[in-house]
Amino acid sequence: MSTAVRTKTMTLIQAINDGLDTMLADRKEVVLMGEDIGKNGGVFRATDGLQGKYGENRVMDTPLSEAGFVGAGIGMAVNGFLPVIEIQFLGFIYPAYEQIMTHATRLRMRTMGHYTVPMVIRAPYGAGVRAPEIHCDSTEAIFTHMPGIKVVCPSNPYDAKGLLIAAIEDPDPILYLEPMRSYRSTREEVPEGKYMIEIGKGKKMIEGDDVTVISWGAMMPIALKAAEEMKIEGIQCEVIDLRTLFPIDKDIIAESVQKTGRTVIVHEAHATGGIGNDVLAIINDTSFLYQKAPAERVTGFDAPVPYFGFEDHYLPNETRIKHAIRKVMMF
Repeated sequence: MSTAVRTKTMTLIQAINDGLDTMLADRKEVVLMGEDIGKNGGVFRATDGLQGKYGENRVMDTPLSEAGFVGAGIGMAVNGFLPVIEIQFLGFIYPAYEQIMTHATRLRMRTMGHYTVPMVIRAPYGAGVRAPEIHCDSTEAIFTHMPGIKVVCPSNPYDAKGLLIAAIEDPDPILYLEPMRSYRSTREEVPEGKYMIEIGKGKKMIEGDDVTVISWGAMMPIALKAAEEMKIEGIQCEVIDLRTLFPIDKDIIAESVQKTGRTVIVHEAHATGGIGNDVLAIINDTSFLYQKAPAERVTGFDAPVPYFGFEDHYLPNETRIKHAIRKVMMF
C-alpha cells in the first residue's frame, strides 16, 4: 500500500528554510555560514530558527568578508564538510569572485579528480523590490561562463526546496540564485522531508503549439501571466522554466522550439552577454531549420539597475513580452 506524501503550504523563502532544516538534520556534514544568518536568521530570514536548533558550530555568523568566508568554505568543502554559504545579495558576491573562479571551479581539474568542492553559495538576486544600488543585480551570466560551477535558479517554492537539497548533495560547487521578488509573493504545496529535483533539467510549465516562451527565476510568473493573456488572442504559448542556468537543458529547448518554430526569451539581466544569448546559440545549433521567425529577447537594458522611480521601466513586463510574442507570430 502506497503512503501519501505529506505536504505543507509554503512561500519560496519558507521552502528554502525547510530545505536547509531538512539537510542539517539529514547530514551532519552540512554547515551554514554567512553574515547575520545565526542570531538574526539572515537578512530575509532564510535561516530563521536554525542556529537555535542546531547550534553555533553548524549555523555560523561570519565577519563582513565575502572573500574570507567563501574561501573558508572552499577549504571546508575539500575536507569533508558540506558548507552552504549565504551572500546577502548577489551584488555583494564580487569580492569573492576570485575565490570562486580561481579555486572553487578548478579544484576538481587541478587535482585530477582527487578533490571536489561540494559547496553551495546562496544569493538573493534581482530587482523589483525597491532595493538600493548593488542590492538588485542580475549578473548570473558572469558565473555561467566558467566551467566547474553549476548555476540554479528556482522560480517557485516546490522547486526551491528540491533544487536546494540536490545542490547540497552535489559534489561540485553550485551558485543557488534566489529571486527576491518571489520570496513571499506566492504559496504552494511543498512535500515534507527530503526530495530532490535533478539539476540540469528544465520544466514545461504550459503546453502550447504556437510560441515557445523561455524564462527562469523572478521572470517566470510574469512570463506565465503574459502567456495566459495571449490565449485571448488565440495564441497558445508553450512556457519553459529552465531552472538550471548551467548546464542548460538543451533537450527541452530543442524539443519545444522545433514544435513551435517561434521563440521568445525573457530575462531581467542586461541584454548584452545575458544567458538569453546562450539559449539563442542552442536554438541555432539544434533547431535552425525549424524556425518560422527570428527569436525575440525581452530583457533588462544595458545599464545599471536604476533607482526606485525608474525600476519598473527597466524590468521586463507583460506588455513587453506580449509585444514580442505578437512580433514572432506576425513575422
